[in-house]
This record gives sequence, C-alpha cells and structure tokens, in this order.
Amino acid sequence: MSDLFTSYPKSLRIIGDVHGDWHAFRHAVNTHHFIIQLGDLVDYGADSAKVMALMLKVIEEKRGLFIIGNHDRKLGLVLKGHKPRTDNALNETIEQIENYPDKNLSEKIIYALEQAPAWIVLKKLIFVHAGFHTRMLIESPPSNPLAQINPLLSRALYGETSNKMYKSGYPVRKLKWVNHIPEGYTLYCGHDCRSTDGRPWVRKGYAGGTAIFMDTGASKGGHLSWVDIPL
Repeated sequence: MSDLFTSYPKSLRIIGDVHGDWHAFRHAVNTHHFIIQLGDLVDYGADSAKVMALMLKVIEEKRGLFIIGNHDRKLGLVLKGHKPRTDNALNETIEQIENYPDKNLSEKIIYALEQAPAWIVLKKLIFVHAGFHTRMLIESPPSNPLAQINPLLSRALYGETSNKMYKSGYPVRKLKWVNHIPEGYTLYCGHDCRSTDGRPWVRKGYAGGTAIFMDTGASKGGHLSWVDIPL
C-alpha cells in the first residue's frame, strides 16, 4: 500500500462494491482523485474479469488500490487451488477469467489479492470491507489476506453475524461494531447493502463515530456508488 502513496493524495474517491459491473466501474475510476475501492470487485455481474483487469491497471498506474472483500478472497483461494464452497456467481467469475484474452490474468489477480490490505486507517478515516474492530486502529492488516484467517481479518471480511439465519441461508448481520467507532472517525465500508433510497447509508455510533455503507447493489438490482472526499 505504501508504494501507492508515493505522492500524498489531495483527495480520494471511495467506490463501493462493484460485483462485476464494469460499465459503471470504468466511469468511477475515470477521475483525478486517488481511488480506494472497498472490496467485492467480482461475482454476480457479467464482467468480473474486466473489472479485475481494470483495477489492476489502476494499481499499475499508481492511481488507486482496493480493500479485499470476502468475494475477492474466495476467488483468490479458488485460483490458488483451494476448494472453498463455491456458488454460481463464483463459478461464472472463474469462467470469465478463463475466457479473458490475457491468459495470465489469474496469476495477476492472485498477486494483487495477496498484496491487498484488509483495512486502512488514514488520519481519522477508516476503510474496510465489512466490519470494524478497535484493534484495527493499532494493528496492521495481515501481509497476505489469502493466508490463514484470524478473528480480526474475519471481522474485516464478514462483519459481525448472529446465530440466526435468513431463509436464503445467509447469516443475519449485526451492526454493534458501529458503536465502537471512536468519536471523530468516519468509516467507509461495503458488504451490507443497507440503502433504501439508492444512496450510501449513514449510521452514527454511540461512541460518536460514523459508518458510511457504500454498497448500493451494483449487479444485484441496484447501482454502483462512489463519493469524493478531500484530505
């Protein structure tokens, strides 16, 4: 990550979950702002391979980075030969990568995922895919998020879940972690599509911090959202 901040950016563009929506993503990255994408670049959409290739180009040009999301990590494990539980969305992503003109794309994706941060703290801004823990303020993210998972990485990737399940089979997610964001801090995350009006959803915590949920349903019936912030 530090290599990408060779010149300290004056402003950031924060982009929510893309999920293979290349058409929206190419507009989002067409900017002079430094890009921080909040993870889940792949799955569900028709162009996950093109999205990953474009994200790699942005990184190569030192114009931005992405936070690893749970969908990204699962893709990386499969590309490395592991056998986590797959689904139709992931299988379609793998097929798109296999059919992509650049036959080295899978290797490039693995390398990028192994280097991707699981969270970033910049001044009083926090960037993470799914959920926060106060230890993120004092601990660095793992050097390789495709290696063995630990509780802090799990919080970053999956947030906080209860022991209840939706009929879809997915766990009910809790947002108690928002109450632990310190006063004066603003956290940007994806993962949970909480928006009811097509705009990023804002929640204030009891400790005084704020969480902004940037997932507005790209490739899942919604659209891709981004926000520009000065530094």
